[in-house]
Amino acid sequence: MGRPASMRDVASLAGVSVGTVSNVLNAPDRVSGPTRERVRAAIDQLGWTRNESARQLRAGQSQTIGIVVMDIGNPYFADVCLGAEDTLYAEGYSVYIGNSDQQEGREELLLRHFEQYRVRGVILAPIGDDECARGLRRRGIPVVMIDRSHDNDFCQIGLDDIAGGRLAVSHLLQLGHRRLAIVGGPSALAQVRDRRVGAATALRQAAADATLLSISTPTLTAAPGVAVAGQIAAMAPHERPTAVFACNDLLAIGLLQGFVAAGLRVPEDLALIGYDDIAFAAAAAVPLSSVRQPRREIGARAAALLLAEMAAAADNRPHRHESVLLAPELVPRQSTAPVR
Repeated sequence: MGRPASMRDVASLAGVSVGTVSNVLNAPDRVSGPTRERVRAAIDQLGWTRNESARQLRAGQSQTIGIVVMDIGNPYFADVCLGAEDTLYAEGYSVYIGNSDQQEGREELLLRHFEQYRVRGVILAPIGDDECARGLRRRGIPVVMIDRSHDNDFCQIGLDDIAGGRLAVSHLLQLGHRRLAIVGGPSALAQVRDRRVGAATALRQAAADATLLSISTPTLTAAPGVAVAGQIAAMAPHERPTAVFACNDLLAIGLLQGFVAAGLRVPEDLALIGYDDIAFAAAAAVPLSSVRQPRREIGARAAALLLAEMAAAADNRPHRHESVLLAPELVPRQSTAPVR
């Protein structure tokens, strides 16, 4: 197999200089029509493509953005990425997406790789410590946080998760449930902590004789939900919660599968509410009540925050970090009903 064609090969075949080939690609108005056609014919004949990474490195300006999310298999993050991509593509940027798989070491590795590829900026849904992201900022790469509302050192956007947790549990209390459980992912995740705080706040504000059993899971995915459903099903009927709040919809779908397998009916035996309102929530065997997040809007506005910060840096203007907190919305469906 021969070596790949080079720009010099294109110039030689077209009978022009390398500079003329560059002008055809970057400033075609400077080149006559016949010469442009000759160069493009040579490019097609040789099957040559330019090394865009090398070109951007030479120019000292990248047109790529890195996005790191915790679980690209979660439709919530897929929609966030789509919202960000639409905004960034419209401004001429391409996007690299990395999946940290809820692992801090993998998140750090992705951020280091993005820096090596000289991305212009990063959108990050962080897992825990932000030190690696702070390092990027110190070295001139802007970072915008998603689902993080407690750090004034970054621009950030997310949902008011305390309000979301309060909304979910208030809904269950209004339906008459008094034995409740909250099933959440790792407590290291800020959004999980906030949803738990909101749930506890709802109980306190209701001043009701209610209990809230808290169950952690290693990840916010369906498989741990199935396992927790088995644990709940094994409890004595007089101790078993009559309503469960899952900290995301994937967990809720796993819980629903586990309850059905254990012979428990939703919502007759247990009410169940999730969080995010992904498309699968409405399409579940029992359509799931959920707390809706405007997923694409979150991605689009994160991209807008990043574009504004990059523009300020390019113009050597001061930049003030902005924190955007969106309001949650309750979406009741068949999975929640009054206590029997």
